[in-house]
Amino acid sequence: MWSIGDVAARFGLPTHVLRHWEAEGLLAPAREGDRRRYSDADVHRVAAILISKEAGFGLPDIRTMLAARSAPTRHEVMTGHRERLLERIARARAALDMLEGGLECPHDDLMACPHFQGLLADRLRPPR
Repeated sequence: MWSIGDVAARFGLPTHVLRHWEAEGLLAPAREGDRRRYSDADVHRVAAILISKEAGFGLPDIRTMLAARSAPTRHEVMTGHRERLLERIARARAALDMLEGGLECPHDDLMACPHFQGLLADRLRPPR
């Protein structure tokens, strides 16, 4: 069994984050008197919460995914998030293209750069 301080230190978190996740229904550590005691399963759940947060999930979606007892419920949450993530990746790729083009451009005036003008033309095209 782990104390709240042990779990917090293991993941580099303040203890109030673990308390908040408990209040949000993401964690349910055992109690010994007024002290929280985290099992290995609880520690794995903390790792799952952190991985999900790094993937951009909010706490309500994480709670739904971790509590889901059916794949379709979990898949619904994950599918919606996947679509939003793909959109963010596309925007990040476009931003990277602009940066790389700007770094390779020999023009003093970025607006005179043919590569940058191509990026502008792409942005000015009507949405499909």
